[in-house]
Amino acid sequence: MKNKNMIENGSYGKLFLNLCVPTIVIMLVMVIYNMADIFFIGRAGNANMVAALSMSMPLFTILSGLGNILGAGGCTAMSLALGSNDSAKLRAYSAFCFYGSIGIGLIFGIVSLLGLGPICRLFGANEDTFGYMQDYLRIIAIGAPILLFNNVFMNLIRADGSASASMVVNLMGTFTNIILDPILISVFHLGVSGAALATVIGNAVSVIYLLFYTGKHKDLFSFRLKDLSLKGAVAGRVISLGLPLSISTLLTSASSIVSNKMMISYGATAVAANGVAGKMGMLITMLIMGICMGLQPAISYNHAAGNNKRVGEILLKSTGLTAVLGTVLMIGSLIFRESLLAAFINDPAVIRQGRIMMLASVLVGPIYGMYQLCQTYLQSTGRAKYATVVSMLDKGLIFIPMLLLLNAVFGLNGLIFAGFVTNVLSIVVSGVLSLRVSGVLASHPHLVEKEYV
Repeated sequence: MKNKNMIENGSYGKLFLNLCVPTIVIMLVMVIYNMADIFFIGRAGNANMVAALSMSMPLFTILSGLGNILGAGGCTAMSLALGSNDSAKLRAYSAFCFYGSIGIGLIFGIVSLLGLGPICRLFGANEDTFGYMQDYLRIIAIGAPILLFNNVFMNLIRADGSASASMVVNLMGTFTNIILDPILISVFHLGVSGAALATVIGNAVSVIYLLFYTGKHKDLFSFRLKDLSLKGAVAGRVISLGLPLSISTLLTSASSIVSNKMMISYGATAVAANGVAGKMGMLITMLIMGICMGLQPAISYNHAAGNNKRVGEILLKSTGLTAVLGTVLMIGSLIFRESLLAAFINDPAVIRQGRIMMLASVLVGPIYGMYQLCQTYLQSTGRAKYATVVSMLDKGLIFIPMLLLLNAVFGLNGLIFAGFVTNVLSIVVSGVLSLRVSGVLASHPHLVEKEYV
């Protein structure tokens, strides 16, 4: 393992530069990737198209959630296997993720195409946005196997700490998407279909590189059928470790559907404003996630090697770093929010509603890192059950009830601030749970969750 010494003994600064910076770049690029479609569609000044694109995101999120089962689970499982020098498990985990990503992608695409109309209605489409949603989601469904494979293996190649390779993959796909967006949307006048097509082609470019990379690293990755195993020691381990992030992502999709269906009752302008303003909140949370995801292999490896002091050092310093980063980004977003909103769509009504929506979306910045670190710690150390519970807090267990309650009491303003209230409550609950679990496990080793063997 080429990064072994750095992960075991390197300074936090080295860990940050080698593991976090590439992952932060990945997350930043993902935000730009997500913003690009909204930006170029918004240039047309059609709020219905922007609203349709925003309401289409849950399907994309569901696909990402399925990918996280294999991607996040596989990455953690492979990191733990590296820490214990189990090469047979490495081959089995990667083979399972390879065939799983292809199979799930095909099934997802077929089901989505067959149920396209009902899916659009479920996501909140009305007569103004239905056609645009169908055009966008049809292409995403066709490209589902490509999108899923890219999602899974972009995570797997981080297992040995090679975050820079994952960064390259992400940059290739994103730049391709950004280049194609104006060409397909504006030059060829394909609208939302052009945005979807650019997304699929960008992912296809990344997949080509991933196949080349994994082919060069056969000591870590295997696509051979003889290494494929559906037994609990392999499939069960990957799935259990991937479920926390996957459930979190899937619940994000469910919450988005509920939120959009409630928001559309206040008009397409409200949905468009929320979609645009939410991008800054996404920027903050994704960058913080980048730090936590980047450190996941180091936490997993050191935990498997029994170096708990190193794990504690990483978590403590990361808490301070994410707090500073979140605060700086929150202040910057609030200072420049008018310009940021106007950059996406020149619609006075959207900008007017977007002001307060952006405030609500960035307020959690200074404290969001604590929540993400709790989830990362529990997942990285193999405590899948606890991590799953924590991952469900801000995406469903608390958020959906808050949406219903605050909308009923405060109307649109209640909807707008439901996310912030949810995040605060989630941070409190996850922090208490994580501290209690880690304390109990430290005092009573026999209570540690048994790993699949």
